[in-house]
Amino acid sequence: MCNSLREEIQLKLQNGEYHCEKELTLSILSGKWKVVILWHLGVEGPHRFSDLQRLFENISHKTLSNQLKELIEDGIVSRKVYPETPPKVEYSMTELGYTLLPIVESMYDWGKKRIQQLKEEGIIK
Repeated sequence: MCNSLREEIQLKLQNGEYHCEKELTLSILSGKWKVVILWHLGVEGPHRFSDLQRLFENISHKTLSNQLKELIEDGIVSRKVYPETPPKVEYSMTELGYTLLPIVESMYDWGKKRIQQLKEEGIIK
């Protein structure tokens, strides 16, 4: 397994700032796009940056870059640069990242069921 973790999270752990383990998990997954990035990488396999950007029509280059950077620093996603011209870069889940996939899939299933309930109740179309 990978031993990386963002410095800010390491400091919080060392200073005892997390009150429970769920806070650590949420710190790693927090970010508007991280869960869907992980779902695509975990279910569909490696993606190039431009492929990920096309999946999310409202995400900026900077935001996607920052979310991927944090996931890489936390050891959840890896970045592989192929020695080609032009350079090819792919993002994929790490072994540690795959351990989060059941959580991400459970969130997907819950959201899908909830949307169906809201449709049945006439709250959304």
